[in-house]
Amino acid sequence: MHSQTSSPSRSKLSSVRRRGLQALTVATLALACLAASAAGPWRESRQNSPSGLGGEGLLTLNYQGEPRSFLLRLPGSLPRDGARLPLVIALHGGGGHAANMEEMTGFTAKARQEGFIVVYPEGSGRLRHSFLTWNAGHCCGQAMEKREDDAGFIRALIEHLEANYPVDPMRIYATGMSNGGMMTHRLGSELGDRLAAIAPVVATVFGDERRPQHGVPALMINGGLDQSVPPAGGPPGGAFPGAWDGTPTLPALAQLSFWAGANGCVGEAETSVQGVLSRWRHSCPAGHSAELLLVGDNGHAWPGGRAGSRRGDTPSNAVNATDEIWAFFRRHSK
Repeated sequence: MHSQTSSPSRSKLSSVRRRGLQALTVATLALACLAASAAGPWRESRQNSPSGLGGEGLLTLNYQGEPRSFLLRLPGSLPRDGARLPLVIALHGGGGHAANMEEMTGFTAKARQEGFIVVYPEGSGRLRHSFLTWNAGHCCGQAMEKREDDAGFIRALIEHLEANYPVDPMRIYATGMSNGGMMTHRLGSELGDRLAAIAPVVATVFGDERRPQHGVPALMINGGLDQSVPPAGGPPGGAFPGAWDGTPTLPALAQLSFWAGANGCVGEAETSVQGVLSRWRHSCPAGHSAELLLVGDNGHAWPGGRAGSRRGDTPSNAVNATDEIWAFFRRHSK
């Protein structure tokens, strides 16, 4: 009797083991592909020879007893007359890292062309330089679960860069992709005393954000085909909905209403449509602004940039988000 009942159990166990091995193999291959795609940028940034006052490349700042990494890029030449330069903070998306953000956006080339400093901070995670996230409240991953003080880290990073590089304290800006874009909203609310403008890309708000104490000019860019952060709002989507806490997102235009209120803007937003581009602009007091650009043929990607991974959405070519963002930043200072 024992042999009659044990054979089906062995069969079931063998099937479970096969399925487990298959899943492990798929996961291992996925990790290998991601590691291979990230190896090039990291190798390049680590070999960069220091230049300027404090050097550039992959650097570390100790915050709350932990090393936090950031990738710093300087213009081709620093001013010798004591002039101060704008600083752009560019936050990677969930599961990304600094070099990934640099490649997707092309902000380093823009910084060297226009003469500003760009820094790509890194979030946190179980691995040092990959699969990193930001604590944006309802997203994402380990940073959200551990309630990392990422806003405090960015404030400390700003102070560190001001002390060691020719940063203009009146022209400090923040942008970010996806989870990094959500974190950019949080920075606008919590670091409004330091930031001259923000520009979240393919990001969202949830409706319970802290009301900013300071108005911050804001440009939002979203994709009409985005399934991870749907422009109509709703539950988390995309490949990794489990990285969120499940809180539904508000429609993309809720971002515009949020920052229009924070900036003292009045009336309805003016709208314009040109091809696949739809733009909303509020009438705001001098020095403030609230705009949203919806790129109709863009998914969860940085418009005009590169896909974040081999499986990532192909970015739209209808507009270059980096050019749009820098043009917006240049119009604003504290």
